Amino acid sequence: MRTKGKSTIVWILTGLMVLGLGGFGVTSFSGGSTAIGHVGETRLTADDYSRGLRNQLQAMSQQAGQHIGMTQAQQMGIPNAILAQLVTAAALEEQARIIGISVGDERVVQSIADAPAFRAPSGRFDRAAYSEVLRRQGLTEAQFEAEVRVDEARLLLQRAVTGGVRTPQAMVDQTAKWLLETRDLSWRELTAEALPEPVADPDEATLEAWHKANADRFTAPEIRKLTYLWVTPEMLAPEVELDEEALRAVYDQNIAEYQQPERRMVSRLIMPSQEAAEQGRADIDAGEIPFEALVLQRGLEIDDVYLGEMTREQLGVAGDAVFALDQPGVVGPVQTNLGPALYQMNAILDPVDIPFEQARESLRQEAAIDRAARVIETRSDEFEEMLAAGETLEAVAETTPLELGQIEWTAEQEPQEGSIAGYETFRERAAAVGANDFPHIERLDDGGIFALRLDEIVPPTLKPFAEVREEVLADWRQAETHRMLLTMAEEERLQASVALPPEVPAEAAIAAQSVTGEPADPAAEDEWRQETGLTRDGWIENLPPEVLARAFAIPAPGEVEVADASDRVFLVRLDAVHDADLSQDTGQQVAESVGRRLDETLQADLFDYYNRAIQLRAGVQMNQSAINAVNTQVQ
Repeated sequence: MRTKGKSTIVWILTGLMVLGLGGFGVTSFSGGSTAIGHVGETRLTADDYSRGLRNQLQAMSQQAGQHIGMTQAQQMGIPNAILAQLVTAAALEEQARIIGISVGDERVVQSIADAPAFRAPSGRFDRAAYSEVLRRQGLTEAQFEAEVRVDEARLLLQRAVTGGVRTPQAMVDQTAKWLLETRDLSWRELTAEALPEPVADPDEATLEAWHKANADRFTAPEIRKLTYLWVTPEMLAPEVELDEEALRAVYDQNIAEYQQPERRMVSRLIMPSQEAAEQGRADIDAGEIPFEALVLQRGLEIDDVYLGEMTREQLGVAGDAVFALDQPGVVGPVQTNLGPALYQMNAILDPVDIPFEQARESLRQEAAIDRAARVIETRSDEFEEMLAAGETLEAVAETTPLELGQIEWTAEQEPQEGSIAGYETFRERAAAVGANDFPHIERLDDGGIFALRLDEIVPPTLKPFAEVREEVLADWRQAETHRMLLTMAEEERLQASVALPPEVPAEAAIAAQSVTGEPADPAAEDEWRQETGLTRDGWIENLPPEVLARAFAIPAPGEVEVADASDRVFLVRLDAVHDADLSQDTGQQVAESVGRRLDETLQADLFDYYNRAIQLRAGVQMNQSAINAVNTQVQ
């Protein structure tokens, strides 16, 4: 909210990527300035709206990695959001005009001079860069400076409305204490074994009624019967012929994988002087300090001194000394062109020597797949033309390397490796293909291609009771067990809950008597698990988050509540509440952060109310025909 007023400059700097409250009238929509609406006497032009749409679509397309068109933008409500921004800006401009707010030339000059887009490499304002940027945007200096002046006036008004708005300290403290409060709790899970008697099996009528009442659980998903063609480089590789020269060329291109000299994994620490290097080496040899600690003493991180895998030649003057080690250790000081250095050898990597004859088979597989991918890419247009000419998938399979297959596909089925359904591209196409769609070539992420045809859609169907009787029985048992556990938990809660005064310690809460006055059962108490010092955003291992959330909803220590979480039933007892100490560093930091967040929220709300009042008083008129015309031309 605080920065929207300067959005003209920000907009220019970011290549017209973001539309804020200001920055309007920079390019031309149709060479004119057709109004799409008014706020009082301030116009909203087609140029402003068109530019805002284009910038937003461009930004969204870059973020999504694909073109976002006007249709998608309308589905997401982007045009309405742009119009709302324009109306907000126009309302501020109208109010600034009415009460006579403006800024002087000095402020305009400063804003332009501060814009990074207009600076030379030296960091100072560049007159030539300023002129060039405005020329590319189709602006004169007078136009741009007028817009900057309007934007600065808007910002001045906005600051006057929201400046000085602060959240009461009592509210900040209360919120911070709520966030930082910790609690001790005890919990106990109730399982089927705790029921006084096992769940009895229902009669057939009950099961059939359960089957109908919970039809969504026993309904087969939509099935799409598909016929497809496909081929992948791996499928085509056995048919690719490769000569010895081609394999030898691949071997030579990847020689580093097959021929490598002996190497060492090495770290190097440059020391400030020879004396410091000798002292460091002496301390390491004496066991007083490890090499890593010496690195940290020099103000460096371990990654800063790690050289990686090094050959003898790459180590230069230190090569012989490092390679003389037959196990990890430190050598040096060695005088290098950077100064005296200590070297730590971390590991020995044996030389790699895989002759061509030994690598031939793996090379052939790799080269064949690569060659097959190129063949598929070359012939994909040919296959596309065959389909476009009206040939069926079956006919294309008879005369090409593409293989024909059929599948009954559902969106819920797990992708299987080696199956065409394991490819995300195929699954997306299978879900979208319609009965009237013609097959065409699609590409897979491994260089393969496919085409598919929708033969039939079998709609979601309730499975016959006879086929799923065992599933229905298991589902009923689980639901009935859960219901009985909740009932038992509620009974125990009523017996166990006791509201203790805040001054009673947690130990007293744990040993609390029931409302009947009888002492708690020690055997039952052993089943409770205690957790201490838990925060609202904490977690308890192997427990659903609902347990902790329930504990923070209990009003007083000693009380017990039931937590129904993910088909599991828990009793949760609050043992103690520990208030936050805002005098500590953490408490102060959280309070400051809370204060800033609440201030921003109050300022945003106040600004929203103010802007709505301006619009109501000035009156907002929109020209829907002009808006539709812009929407039609922006794609």
